[in-house]
Amino acid sequence: MRWTATLVVMTALALTLGACGGGSNTDTDPAPLAQKPIRIGTKNFTEQYILGELYSQALKAKGIMVENKGKIGSTEITHRALAAGALDMYPEYMGVLLSEIADKIDRPKSSAEAYKIAQDYEERAGMTLLQASPFSNANVLVVKPAFARSHGLRSIADLKRLKGPVRLAAFPEFRNRYEGLTGLRRRYGLRNLKLLALEDGKARYPSLDSGKVDVTVGFTTDGQLSGDGYVLLTDPRGVFAAGHAAPVIKRDVLEAHGPGLAATIDAVTAKLTTAIMRRMNKAVDIEGQKPAEVAARFLRMHGLVR
Repeated sequence: MRWTATLVVMTALALTLGACGGGSNTDTDPAPLAQKPIRIGTKNFTEQYILGELYSQALKAKGIMVENKGKIGSTEITHRALAAGALDMYPEYMGVLLSEIADKIDRPKSSAEAYKIAQDYEERAGMTLLQASPFSNANVLVVKPAFARSHGLRSIADLKRLKGPVRLAAFPEFRNRYEGLTGLRRRYGLRNLKLLALEDGKARYPSLDSGKVDVTVGFTTDGQLSGDGYVLLTDPRGVFAAGHAAPVIKRDVLEAHGPGLAATIDAVTAKLTTAIMRRMNKAVDIEGQKPAEVAARFLRMHGLVR
């Protein structure tokens, strides 16, 4: 019930975004779409903040007006805000889009097939996907090496052997997602997971490091995973799908701005490898840099802005 209430409240908040920042793209604004700022939303964790800055800064460098509306919320909330007209675009991950929005839990055989299914789904709703990223940011269960050694943990299935509750740190929406407790219970029979719901994603690894939890949900592009300080449990039964990122955008906005809009965004996406995303995430989460600074440096380095 708590998650449902949070979803309702945060969705209502997200829907008010279209009325913020005078002159924004609203249904009552008679100006042509091409003359309105593109409202870019992001979900509520570091990588999304960086992606939002990358796309916003690249578009602004081309003279396109942008409103960066970051930290909207989970996939469910942000996608609903887009569909309701409060946003024009946001970056999404194919695996989560399929399982949590399109309600398709049978995993596609390839990333290309996943993209095609997601594209078809969005097209039916008046939206579309731009180019998908080379990197895949998938969910993964992470433990400390000592914990893995003492319990003989290599895969998610091994957690079933543990006696007593297994304390798991994750975002609140993990409780009701197929790519969450629902799928872990259905495919692995894991009834011993006790969720510690964390609104602040940055608290996941400190909670694990301090022993407050036994396992945390990580993302495969987390900067913390670039070293050997953590063990990633394998997922042989495929609860967590590949997570190539692609911007979801309203089709009328894309058409109004012409091919230059997609070309600018796609040029950024094409450069985003797993190694690059880990470095940028690390710069923010571990080194304390600001997402806007990290994004600006990347764009200059790759000649995407002057």
